Amino acid sequence: MTTATPLILVINCGSSSLKFALQPVDSIDPILSGLAECLGLEDARIIIKDSDGNKTTQTLNGGRHAEAMEVLTRDLAQRGLLDKVAAIGHRIVHGGERFTASAIVTDDVMAGIEECCELAPLHNPGHLVGIRAAQKAFPGLKQVVVFDTAFHQTMQPAVYRYAVPKRFYTDYHVRRYGMHGTSCRYVTGEAIRVLDLDPADHGIIICHLGNGASATAVKNGQCVDTTMGMTPLEGLIMGTRSGDIDPAAVTYIARREKLDLDGIDHLLNKQSGLLGISGVSSDCRALEEAAVAGNPDAQLALQMFAHRLSRLIGGLATSLDRLDAIVFTGGIGENSSLLRAKTLEHLRIFGFKLDAAANDAAIRGKAGVITAAGSPVAVVVNTNEECMIARDTAELAGIQA
Repeated sequence: MTTATPLILVINCGSSSLKFALQPVDSIDPILSGLAECLGLEDARIIIKDSDGNKTTQTLNGGRHAEAMEVLTRDLAQRGLLDKVAAIGHRIVHGGERFTASAIVTDDVMAGIEECCELAPLHNPGHLVGIRAAQKAFPGLKQVVVFDTAFHQTMQPAVYRYAVPKRFYTDYHVRRYGMHGTSCRYVTGEAIRVLDLDPADHGIIICHLGNGASATAVKNGQCVDTTMGMTPLEGLIMGTRSGDIDPAAVTYIARREKLDLDGIDHLLNKQSGLLGISGVSSDCRALEEAAVAGNPDAQLALQMFAHRLSRLIGGLATSLDRLDAIVFTGGIGENSSLLRAKTLEHLRIFGFKLDAAANDAAIRGKAGVITAAGSPVAVVVNTNEECMIARDTAELAGIQA
């Protein structure tokens, strides 16, 4: 496998995993992608998939991120691709208030990411490990970091502040930050292109729906409000996250169940959401199957998901001058025609009318408008965070096709 086009290696690193994609500068489709998982454990392994869907799996014998990078670089060399890697782009979940845009990695940037670890203790430490492993494996190449929170830094204080004493904001940075910003940036551009909107004069609401889910109001290319908060727990019902819940209900549950703070954190982040409601699964596909089979709890979970989503869409619309389109994206947003239909039914007060055939067709990579003629627009747009990271990386590193 060879290519004359410069390649960007996109890395999304967690505490025990390393996802990657090898992205040509001039294409939205990777030529290689994969996952190193269970890092540090006996069954650690790395799976690499080419553009034809062919997979190779190699055990890492308890290896961690550095060992995964070594295997990846050897594989790239064997494929004749190693010398084509022009720069490395890293997904970073949390950039706090410091990072409002993507940045080239420096010691100062690394220190800034480390400062944000307290805001994303499950994510940012793993990102730092991934950057250091990539620096060791690809010495001399420019490394770029792309922050999920950066897109939402255009929100105003009246939107991002919580109604708690000011000192919690000034001393501890307690505020709403939002997530899925990299996806929102990509999808905003695609929605403008597909719907022929004016880049400087539009209003859209992006529903990024997956195991993690959020909705974001975008006005003239900038975020003006979003449903996630200081952490990904706030807002929509998600796979295992509760989303919005009365804090007094939380303290009540804690007293009745004798839960400490860690127990509450585990309950709301890992045992709630679609899984908690249904008792079946956090996976929307499994819930839809169970609902069709007559499981009332699965049916309720889907109904609650659509109700919460539509209610928050209605709220987000108040941050816009007008609503040009609702955009569905993410694993659920791109593939669950059922939940899209349920959501638009809840939004009938706004005049939305579903085109059932178009909605049913917009799955498995197929996108497009799913509303009828004369209706306000709802559209499915396939997100591509890796492509967005690659674009930022190429731009900051000065790489052209």
